[in-house]
Amino acid sequence: MLQTPRVETESLASAPPLETGVMVRYGLGQTRAQVFRDTPAALLPVYMTTVLGVPAWLAGLVILLPKLWVIICDPLVGAWSDRRVSSIGRVPFLAGGAIATSIGFVLLFNLPAMTSPYLAAAATSAIFLLAMTAFSAFSVPYLAVAATLSADPHERTKLLAWRIAFTTLGVVLGIGLAQPTVVWLGGGGQAWSTMSAIFAALCLASMLGCALGLRTKLRPAPMARQPLPFMRMLAAAWRNRAFRQLTAIHLLQTVGQACSYTVVALVFVYLVDRIELLTAYVLIMSLAGLVTQPLWLRISRRIGKISLFVYLCLGWCAVTLTWLGIDWGDGIRFGAISGKDALIMLRGAVIGVTNAGFILLVTSLFTDTVHLGEQETGIEGGYAGLWSACEKLSFALGPVISGAVLSLSGFVSSTSGPAQQSPAALFGVVLNYSLIPVAFFLASLLLVPGLARAMRGDYP
Repeated sequence: MLQTPRVETESLASAPPLETGVMVRYGLGQTRAQVFRDTPAALLPVYMTTVLGVPAWLAGLVILLPKLWVIICDPLVGAWSDRRVSSIGRVPFLAGGAIATSIGFVLLFNLPAMTSPYLAAAATSAIFLLAMTAFSAFSVPYLAVAATLSADPHERTKLLAWRIAFTTLGVVLGIGLAQPTVVWLGGGGQAWSTMSAIFAALCLASMLGCALGLRTKLRPAPMARQPLPFMRMLAAAWRNRAFRQLTAIHLLQTVGQACSYTVVALVFVYLVDRIELLTAYVLIMSLAGLVTQPLWLRISRRIGKISLFVYLCLGWCAVTLTWLGIDWGDGIRFGAISGKDALIMLRGAVIGVTNAGFILLVTSLFTDTVHLGEQETGIEGGYAGLWSACEKLSFALGPVISGAVLSLSGFVSSTSGPAQQSPAALFGVVLNYSLIPVAFFLASLLLVPGLARAMRGDYP
């Protein structure tokens, strides 16, 4: 078992417990953030390849280019919010980002008919760039808040457990209901447009609710030191070895997850052949992850966050590999349910339990690494910006990798709904949902011993 990092063993008797209301109001903002994070990865490729006629390889680049920009934008926003904490606080960033992001979400799925799929791809990429810039104004200060609301690492884990609870709602909306809603509305461009308006309105309420609900906790306050200039902030974050190690681990794992998010709708359209089952799958996955949060809180206190993180990642890899046998149980029935469908739901439950657990822990470890670098004060937003930039880079690379695999396997795009696919193309879909994500996860776990040494202050 990996030794407990020193940040978890420090005496924090002076840190008061967080109020439940504060944790709920904070978690509320994650609902919309999760929808906007998941939708471009899971739905934009489907929208572009089945409505706009954009080739699969180009659809991945449409998502990549704006996210290359936010790799620069996120740290800049984080540093800017640090500089403004003492004058206006972080609430204006949260509120402004909430409104602008929701407008961008609607515009993404309301493109007029265009004569060329390449023109449609360019327009989508431009709108997505503006929407991602707006999202940075919310998401970066939002993450920084998690590191500042409490000095107790276990209280921060509790706070982030509430965030996971609202992440569950965001996953259900963004992946489980968005695509089926398009089908229920009859498909086509108008259905996508209506879906975007509905979901933008629902999620605007969650983001503004978070921003306004935390305004008393995030009032402007004088700082012990002035925030560092941007380049010195980057240098300070680089010197934080634990932060470097954890960010590299998270980047690799998020690339793997982004590969799977890109094709999850295609899995249920082509391989399960029941898109309506996607809602039940995501709901089971989300609820299973939600109900196990108290368990991870207790176990992480007993064996340490890093050890539990590794076990959960390995469990996720094991169940994800079973998608290579997606047709297992076909022909067997349990009343009205086929064996294949039952196994799909079982996979969803196990994936939900492990996925929600390691996301909780990696985010909690992020706040720990920020506190390990506390000798450089006033740069929580800078850390959050760098972390967010790496995460968004991952969600940009995932669709590019998946799009390349789909194109190489012969996946056929269309402007009139799902097209007939070859066996090779179908294998490309399942490959993106199983073996490729697992390879990224296993590579990331090779970095965990270095992370544990850095968090103990045990440098070679």
